[in-house]
This record gives sequence, structure tokens and C-alpha cells, in this order.
Amino acid sequence: MSIKSFAAKLFAKKIYSDTQKWVQNPVETQQKVLEMLIAKAAQTNFGKDHHFEGIRSHVDFAKHVPVRDYEDLKPYVEKVVKGEENVLWPGKPLYFAKTSGTTSGAKYIPLTKESMPYHIEAARNAILHYIHETGKSEFVDGKMIFLQGSPELEEKNGIKFGRLSGIVAHFVPAYLQRNRMPSWETNCIEDWEQKVDAIVEETYNENMSVISGIPSWVQMYFERLEKKGHKKVGEIFKNFSLFIYGGVNYEPYRAKFENLIGRKVDSIELFPASEGFFAYQDKQNEKGMLLLLNSGIFYEFIKADDFFSEHPKRYTIGEVELGINYVLIISTNAGLWGYNIGDTIQFTSTKPYRVIVSGRIKHYISAFGEHVIGNEVESALKEAMEGTNIRVNEFTVAPQINPEKGLPYHEWFIEFEKEPANMDAFSLAIDKAMRKQNVYYDDLISGNILRTVVITKVGKNGFREYMKSIGKLGGQNKLPRLSNDRKIADAL
Repeated sequence: MSIKSFAAKLFAKKIYSDTQKWVQNPVETQQKVLEMLIAKAAQTNFGKDHHFEGIRSHVDFAKHVPVRDYEDLKPYVEKVVKGEENVLWPGKPLYFAKTSGTTSGAKYIPLTKESMPYHIEAARNAILHYIHETGKSEFVDGKMIFLQGSPELEEKNGIKFGRLSGIVAHFVPAYLQRNRMPSWETNCIEDWEQKVDAIVEETYNENMSVISGIPSWVQMYFERLEKKGHKKVGEIFKNFSLFIYGGVNYEPYRAKFENLIGRKVDSIELFPASEGFFAYQDKQNEKGMLLLLNSGIFYEFIKADDFFSEHPKRYTIGEVELGINYVLIISTNAGLWGYNIGDTIQFTSTKPYRVIVSGRIKHYISAFGEHVIGNEVESALKEAMEGTNIRVNEFTVAPQINPEKGLPYHEWFIEFEKEPANMDAFSLAIDKAMRKQNVYYDDLISGNILRTVVITKVGKNGFREYMKSIGKLGGQNKLPRLSNDRKIADAL
């Protein structure tokens, strides 16, 4: 065991111990976070506009601070972008994470000197929890890669901005710099396909032990490695032992990845976003990710079924229940207040609080009142594939309301790596799994309102070409698992 590997185990033990202190006191921890946020921002423009000086409890906070999405918060953000100080948070942000907006172009998410360290620490602590649990630390001696956006940043009124993953690249700890790949020059390549080719050439002969990124784009990297070497990724990188991912559910990709790698490797799931780093997988054999309650973020939860009602109840951490689909609302030390990030989550445990990402509040199918969510379609596909050799590259689901003949249906667009021998049987297996999960969908099938699932095959690289056509190939871009209209379906 190397000195670095031994030191990692000692550090992991300390971080685990530190984490348990707030894990054991979740409600008190969140109350302290709220009090800190309110006190710190009381003299900002936002704090004055929303009477922070009079807030003493969560009830007060919910009364004075409405739930907002980016468009609602935009008037404040625009002032910050123009260079004004003390608007949402004291002073100016260190950075803006620039993301693509859905209704009005680019979104600028502030990152402050208080919030930025938590993004770095959370990713580090996820790995340290893995080391503490498994005792495996030898991988720290190998090379590590994170498939990410360009670290080249622009500047606007004295504040630098770029993609979150590119900003984070500036904060890689010194003790990891020697292990980190690819090179700075390769990371700066903007064209995603050129970048992946360059990464393949740069890493092919290296001792890669940790690989990280969004599964769909790591898949492209693995496919090109296999093409270059004419062998499995696990043979090319004999010491590759840990895959770290976030952004989308890994399960639909797992069979394909294990085939590309040629063996199983351990994995760690993360729940990061430009708005904050919310959770990471702390146990290999427990469902869900540990919700980070001591990271400068105060969480509220609104039941997804009630979200669009006039005055939905805003729950705090001590009030949540298992298995309920909640919209995640955050207030942060980057100056986001009562902010709807758009993700829905479900708690899998309350001792400690662990969550799964169940979907997006705007990504659902409810053309007939069924309200199918992302977690349901992912789980149904996984169940239908179990015990088979079927492998799926990518998929998305949309309603077909006006078919040329017969009843309406849910149309599953699937790009197969290995097709089922009997497509009809596979369709019925998906449908059966969907009906078990969603009683409304089951009622629609039973009542002959909908017919069973219809699968439409997508040609090789069809989804990749679609993402390329809309300028979202690579990086942190993700394909929606489902949508309530035919926009993606018609493009495919």
C-alpha cells in the first residue's frame, strides 16, 4: 500500500466521523443553516425586499419568500450580472455557472466564495465515504478522468462565467493534479466529438483507475476506446475499478457498460447541479444518496401532486415521508431563495435521509391524467430487461394522442445495442412493469382508454444525432427521459 493510499484511508475515517455529527441531528442542522442564511443575507436587496429581519422560523420564511424558478428570480439575477453588489448575497459572486435556459436563453447561476467549496468537498467526500466503507483505496494511485465542459471562462462585469464542470476544473486539489486527466489543452476543446477522440488518444496507454461523467457521454468514450483497441475497456485499463456518475439514472446503461468494460466495477452516484451539490451515494448496498444537510443549503419539499395548486404546503426535512414524490426547493449561500430547481425526489430512508432523483417536474406524461414520471419509466425498462441479454443505448417516451388507427398509447423510442428476440413480448413486459408502478396508467389500460406500450426503434447513434442537431452534444447535457408533447418524438 502506498503512502497516498494509506493517507486516503485515514482521511476517509475522519470525514466519515465528521459527517455523522450532522447526520445524527438533521432537523437541528437544517434549522441552523436557515438561520445562518437569513442572518447573512438580511442586508441584501433581496433580504430587505422580503423582510429577512423579521424571519424567526420556517413559517415566517415561507410567508415572506415565495417559491420561484429562474424566470421569477431573473430580475434580481440580472442586477448581479450587471455588476451590482449585495443583491442576492453579500458582495459579488465569484462565478456564474452558465446553463441553457428553457424559455429565455442562457441562465446565469451564481457561485459565491461560500458556496463554491461545498461543490468540491461533496465530490471529494463521496469518494472518501466509498473508501471508508469498502477499504479500497489503491485506485488513488492511478489516473482519474472526469468528462467535463471546457475550463476556459469568459468574463462579464468582473465576474467569470462558464459551465459548472469547467469552473470546478479550476479547483482540483493539488494532491490530485498529477493524477488528473485529460490535459488542460484537451479539456478546452469545444467540439465534443473531437474532444472525445483526443481523450481516447491521451488516455489509451495510461493507468486509468477512476472514470467519471454522465453515463451517455462516458459511453461514447468507451465505445471509441473499444474501437481503437479492439478489446474491452477493462482490458485496456486493467486497474479501472471505480465509475463515478451523476445527472441521469445509471440503471438503463448498466448492462451496456458492463459489456463495454467486460466486467463489473463499483460505482458512486452523485447529485450535483449548478445550483448546488445536493447528495451523494454513501453506501454501496443502500438505495439512494445521502442528502447533504450541512452544506449551506436549506431544503424544502412540496408534494409533486400538489405543486401546481395555489398554496401548496412546504415541508421541511423533519416532515417528509418515504416514497412520496417531492419537488425539491432550495435556499442557498449562493443567493438562491425558495428556488425550484425542477427536479423531483423521493426519500428512500429517513435515518439517515437518503434520496433518489425521480424525474423533473416539467418532464412527465399526463396526456390522459396518468402523470407518469421519469423514475417510473426507468424502473419499468430495468425490470423488463432483467434476466435477458437485451442492451439499450438510450431511450425516451412520449404520448401518441392521435394515432392513425386504434387507441392512443405511450410510444417508447429506444436505441438498442442488442435487440430483444421478441419485440412484442418486450413491449408487454415494459407495459406490465408500468402498470404495477402507476395505478392511473393501469386504469387507463384496463379501461381501454390507452393501448399497451408501442416501441419505435431508433437507428444507431440516432439520439446522438438528435442532441447534435439541437446543439447539446456532450458536456452536462441530458436527454429528457419523457415529455408530455411530441417535440422530441417528431424530431426523432
